[in-house]
Amino acid sequence: MRNNKNLIIALTGAVIFGLLGVVLVTRYISTAEAYSKSLGNVVVAITPIPVGTKITAEQLTTAPIPNGSTPEGAFSSVEEVVGRVAITPIGLREPLTKSKLAAVGVGAGLSAVIPEGYRAMTVKVDDVVGVSGFVMPGSFVDVIAVITLEDQSSRGPVSKIVLQNIKVLASGPKIDQPQDERQPSPVTAVTLQVTPEQAEKLVLATNEGKLQLVMRTYGDQDDTNTRGANKTSLMTGETMATPPTPKAEQPRTAAPAPAAVVRPRERAYVPREERQPVAVASPAPPPPPRRNTVEMLEGSKQSKIELP
Repeated sequence: MRNNKNLIIALTGAVIFGLLGVVLVTRYISTAEAYSKSLGNVVVAITPIPVGTKITAEQLTTAPIPNGSTPEGAFSSVEEVVGRVAITPIGLREPLTKSKLAAVGVGAGLSAVIPEGYRAMTVKVDDVVGVSGFVMPGSFVDVIAVITLEDQSSRGPVSKIVLQNIKVLASGPKIDQPQDERQPSPVTAVTLQVTPEQAEKLVLATNEGKLQLVMRTYGDQDDTNTRGANKTSLMTGETMATPPTPKAEQPRTAAPAPAAVVRPRERAYVPREERQPVAVASPAPPPPPRRNTVEMLEGSKQSKIELP
């Protein structure tokens, strides 16, 4: 009887644990299916893709990503991207989006990176004009022209900033940035991104005078209005752009107030005849010296004896 009871307990425990295992496995499978349904495929690069490169299938793959984290304009199929041209550098494992690719049918090379409404114009430079080779694709420069005016009152050549905040599309034959941007790359020509109106000014400045490129920082997008420079303004010198900070003045101590002059109180004049004599009080007599005494009692009689 006892053996049957132990067998029943063992079977009951096995059934309970079996049901618990089925519940856990079922819940895990449903969670995994729900997670897989929330994932979407996104096309990513498996190798770095330089700017202006026509993309091939060997450079792409798909990777799962939660639907809520999918970048805007991402592609889900490799076939949608093959043959397109990259207009920005694409890094390893970076998702490809429409904003990083040129329009369908655009060929590879410089034409793919020119935005709509702009033109690409190449100007000849040397080590000085090209900022010692540090002007690279993606940099922003100002263009200064040195021109001799026909007006006799100009007194020689004049230098003036004619174009500002111009993007460099290519440095020599390269349209992508070098791996090490700290090393200069001497070139003889630089291609700039300009509007049609800016292209006209640049051609005129190139033919009439000499050009100089001035490099900008990436965060500086402000325009600067200058008067230009000639020989007369050059000889006037230049003041500091930021005046030195004046030293803090020491607080002045207040001058001490003049001491008040105390004047004696004026008395009314009285004739000698009408003056009353002033009574002078005599000093009080000194108290008698104190002497030592001894009291003596004789029955009911009391007497004092002074000692010398």
